Amino acid sequence: MRIHKVKTPQIKQAYELSGPETGESIFLVHGWPDSPRTWDKLRPILHAAGYRTVVPYLRSYGPSTIRTRILASRPRRTGQPVAYAADMLHLANHLRLKRFHFIGHDWGARTAYALAALAPERLKSLVAISVPFEPETAEAPAFPQARAFWYQWLLCTIPGEKKFRADPVAFGRAQWDAWSPAGWYTEAEFAETAKSWKGSDFKDVVLHAYRSRWGHAPLDPHYAKPQARFASTKMLNTPTTLIHGIEDRCELLETTDGAEKYFTAGYDRVLLGGVGHFPQRESPDRTATALLNHLRQYS
Repeated sequence: MRIHKVKTPQIKQAYELSGPETGESIFLVHGWPDSPRTWDKLRPILHAAGYRTVVPYLRSYGPSTIRTRILASRPRRTGQPVAYAADMLHLANHLRLKRFHFIGHDWGARTAYALAALAPERLKSLVAISVPFEPETAEAPAFPQARAFWYQWLLCTIPGEKKFRADPVAFGRAQWDAWSPAGWYTEAEFAETAKSWKGSDFKDVVLHAYRSRWGHAPLDPHYAKPQARFASTKMLNTPTTLIHGIEDRCELLETTDGAEKYFTAGYDRVLLGGVGHFPQRESPDRTATALLNHLRQYS
């Protein structure tokens, strides 16, 4: 596996490329607080099945020598899903991929939905892990889900911002401990992943992601047109599978109930018992089975 980089107008994108050179391409996109290491247990299985994997580092993520960097000195450190979708399209164009499969967890899933809204012709299929598609609305979630989103509300406050900026790694650990049943990760796994949360722009991107989502920060004007289009999208026309851990304490199970009504080209929900917010880490074998079932259907 090699680390590659490609320069776009906004960022210098780091990504990992591996697997059979002639295989169908799959984007594997991590979420927050996570890194490309979240796919390490799945990639060998996908490669053995004949697929080639493209694993980007989202903007501002990565160890210091690898990190995806925001290039300009003063633009907003944007955390909107449409910005990540634009980054993925730049990368796909660089790799000369006209169409590809897309698998995203957490922020990666939100990126997948934005991509499906903005450039559906580029996607063969998508798999979203742990996060549902929900047409944009000004409404707050139901009270049980609002309680699970405590970390998002905290980041929208000045004291919360100070707490996060002081120690983003401890903040990330709090989510890992809260979102899944106890004992699901090792210290070595956490330490390796946390290397991706120490860049100078990381804190700004995370804060903008959650503050802009709930109206506490302005949206980036650079992405005004795709943001408007994504915000107006009520249905997606990409074949989709959603994988959700029944013990997910971040995105509660009921958030994905009835989500099939938003999809017009096929939709399946796979529920994994005993699994929390990180199925690809907590139960890689069952997650891989669901992924391969999906990919073989739409390849």
